[in-house]
Amino acid sequence: MESMLNKLKSTVTKVTADVTSAVMGNPVTREFEVGKHIASGGPGLCWRIYNGTKKSTKQEVAVFVFDKKMIDKYQKFDKDQIIDSLKKGVQQLTRLRHPRLLTVQHPLEESRDCLAFCTEPVFASLSNVLGQWDNLPSPVPKDIKEYKLYDVETKYGLLQISEGLSFLHSGVKMVHGNLCPENIILNKSGAWKIMGFDFSISSTNPSDAEPKYTCKEWEPNLPPLCLPNPEYLAPEYILSVSCDSASDMYSLGVVMHAVFNEGKPVFQVNKHDIFKSFSRQLDQLSSMSPTVLGKIPDEVREHAKMLLSVTPNVRPDADQITKIPFFDDVGAVTLQYFDSLFQRDNLQKSQFYKGLPKVLPKLPKRVVVYRILPALTSEFVNPDMVPFVLPNVLLIAEECTKEEYVRLIMPDLSPVFKLQEPVQILLIFLQKMDLLLTKTPPEDIKNSVLPMVYRAVEAPSIQIQELCLNIIPSFANLIDYPSMKNSLIPRIKSACLQTSSLAVRVNSLVCLGKILEYLDKWFVIDEILPFLQQIPSREPAVLMGILGIYKCTFSHKKLGIPKEHLATKSLPHLVSLSIDNNLNLNQFNSFMVVIREMLNRMEAEHKTKLEQLHAMQEQQRSLNISNPLNQSEEIKSPPSSGNQIDDIFGSSGVNGKENGSAAPTSQPNRVSLTLEEKQRLAKEQEQAAKLRSQQPLAPQAIKAASTSGSQTKDLTSSLFNSMTAIDNLSLANTVRPAPVPGPTMPAFPSATPVVGSMGPPVPNGFNPTLGFQTGGMGMGMRPSGPNLYSGMAATTSTPNFGALAHNQGPTGSMSKAPDMSALDNLFTPSKPKVPLNQMGPKAPPGNGSPWLSQFGATQSPQTQMQNVPVGMGGASSGFGMQANPFFSPQNFSQPAAAPAMNQAGVKHSASANNDLKDLFG
Repeated sequence: MESMLNKLKSTVTKVTADVTSAVMGNPVTREFEVGKHIASGGPGLCWRIYNGTKKSTKQEVAVFVFDKKMIDKYQKFDKDQIIDSLKKGVQQLTRLRHPRLLTVQHPLEESRDCLAFCTEPVFASLSNVLGQWDNLPSPVPKDIKEYKLYDVETKYGLLQISEGLSFLHSGVKMVHGNLCPENIILNKSGAWKIMGFDFSISSTNPSDAEPKYTCKEWEPNLPPLCLPNPEYLAPEYILSVSCDSASDMYSLGVVMHAVFNEGKPVFQVNKHDIFKSFSRQLDQLSSMSPTVLGKIPDEVREHAKMLLSVTPNVRPDADQITKIPFFDDVGAVTLQYFDSLFQRDNLQKSQFYKGLPKVLPKLPKRVVVYRILPALTSEFVNPDMVPFVLPNVLLIAEECTKEEYVRLIMPDLSPVFKLQEPVQILLIFLQKMDLLLTKTPPEDIKNSVLPMVYRAVEAPSIQIQELCLNIIPSFANLIDYPSMKNSLIPRIKSACLQTSSLAVRVNSLVCLGKILEYLDKWFVIDEILPFLQQIPSREPAVLMGILGIYKCTFSHKKLGIPKEHLATKSLPHLVSLSIDNNLNLNQFNSFMVVIREMLNRMEAEHKTKLEQLHAMQEQQRSLNISNPLNQSEEIKSPPSSGNQIDDIFGSSGVNGKENGSAAPTSQPNRVSLTLEEKQRLAKEQEQAAKLRSQQPLAPQAIKAASTSGSQTKDLTSSLFNSMTAIDNLSLANTVRPAPVPGPTMPAFPSATPVVGSMGPPVPNGFNPTLGFQTGGMGMGMRPSGPNLYSGMAATTSTPNFGALAHNQGPTGSMSKAPDMSALDNLFTPSKPKVPLNQMGPKAPPGNGSPWLSQFGATQSPQTQMQNVPVGMGGASSGFGMQANPFFSPQNFSQPAAAPAMNQAGVKHSASANNDLKDLFG
């Protein structure tokens, strides 16, 4: 580990020392920070190229440095010539400005040790890319070593060089004089730029139509850096000491050959015998073998052959080369259009950007990321163009790695997140939200992406709100839970409550329904379900959205609604919504299906709970019975039925307290019972049971009225039996007080009609021979029939519960027999007086509710007596079929047709209903 650290330290120290020694003292370092050595270029690859940044603006640049130590081996005269040649080239490049020429950011600066100038960011020279690695750092950078030119890069690069030569020849009237791969620089975007004007020749008569150029004679004794590269020079330059624009076109032909032949020129030149080599070369060019140009593509091979012609006049000029079909490639044309965008207006740009997504997949990723992407992001300063540029940027982002996205795209994209106009920007971002949340760092999501979503939910544009609410569920799983809970959900709820648009309200409900699965159960119960009751509108689409949220929450295995919430909040709310007049039949049926499901589950859960509780009580009771020590406590405690009777009727009925007279307590007898007392109590209970079996307290008519499916005992019958048991127990175990003077009535109806001072016999409606008591409570009254308790005291103060079961009439009204003709209708079928089609739907036979059966045609006779006042319960005794409001014809008449306004409301929400179908079925 220590050796690795030492090696790393030495490498860093070496690089730092290299840079420091090369640039130390140069004025360039005052404004620019020099970075890593990345490439080499210029004549003989003598310029080292470094990364750099401008200190004031942090703008990225490339720093070209020529170390004077490279020429220490030469004499002073040669040194001065080399320095002068290099200075001339940089100064000429600085004066020229064209997109096809390397752009100089800072002019040449000279110090004692080096020359330096700054240009636009650079990747490498074409010579480095083609395999010439002289003056490169060691080891050779991996990106240069593995760099391979794509066809589109080669085509467009040659086109760029041709355009640069056209500018020099036609615009500046200048011959470059040393066009070769060393002087062609690839900038950071991949564009090919011309530099190395050390041997450029300007026209002697620039104003004339036909320029003239003066060429210097070749001097083999000069240092190589003072001479152009002979392998790329035209033959006339050496042999006839003449040159013109056609000489540069020959150099372009050799460059074209080198690009397709791994950097090799057409001929190798012996620099020590240059004239002999060129003479031989001239002969070979006159009879060129087809194999020499074999690797050049067919569509440009003939043009390359013409460029390498011995006769300058045969060579095509730069303008002609730019128009050959070889450069009509879709990729080359696209890149060329990008370079001329600054000349286009917004309409032309927008048309171009619209068609760009079809071209991008056909281009190599490197070209797209480093050549097209910078041109696209530069348009972000123009808000009107952002809606056309942004889809292409996001399309490129999909093909980038996360690291490339963060490094190349995110810095330019961050300001765009804050733009609110034009609105299309928000729409585009929302459609690509999954991409943004996947590749954007969490901190940027929190600071840039999610605030944009919040603005979209709160946007004044209904279209933006609708689209946002529709898209949110698609990326809800990518949003962290705190942001969703504390920021997103409250804004959706606010949008639903405050909007005046039905579509926004419905889409808010649909959105909530779709993201329920990403929420916590108790958050849904505490925040979402109560919010549903705050929604003011009652359009069918809104009601169905509310129903859908209830249904999703109720049926989702992760969520669910507790039975307490179902009983107290959910079901009451749903039932009130289900009877809204705006709902149609299918919608009402949907409500009822959900309501029934909730009721069934609530019933099942609560029934299970009660069954478990009952089983525990039974188990405890069995344990108490099996333990002899607890038998006395069993006798002490009254039976469970007694407790229930105490709860219903109070303790006075059980203890024999009536009208303020307290019966003597029998508590001592119950505390410790002897064997004889137990036997006597058992006999009395047996006698009471026999008496109960003889009482017609539960007539057959009442049994017939109950439904066949009912398994519950009739409430009235159970109460009668309980009352009789209490009465018997009181008679058997309680000391009776002295009788009160006056007539008395039997405790139970006798077999003969009631006679005496109360009036003539009254039929009771069940059995002609059964007595029907019509008197009051009968306190201290003498019975008119045989006393059922003949073995006991003739009078009693115990309340007659059997008499309370019948409808009582005023005592004074019994002076004459009342008209009982109304009871005759009890034994004939009750026919409604309204048409059947106006009545409610009848329940299938045998499946009716026990509650409804109490008001059917077999109603007990007491409840159908007419002209009878209110009984003990306070309810009218004449509550038969015609008196029941549920059987009134007007209650079952068909409602009028819904007004047109409701229908319009349904149509208005038809689009929203489609979303509801997708979510809720």
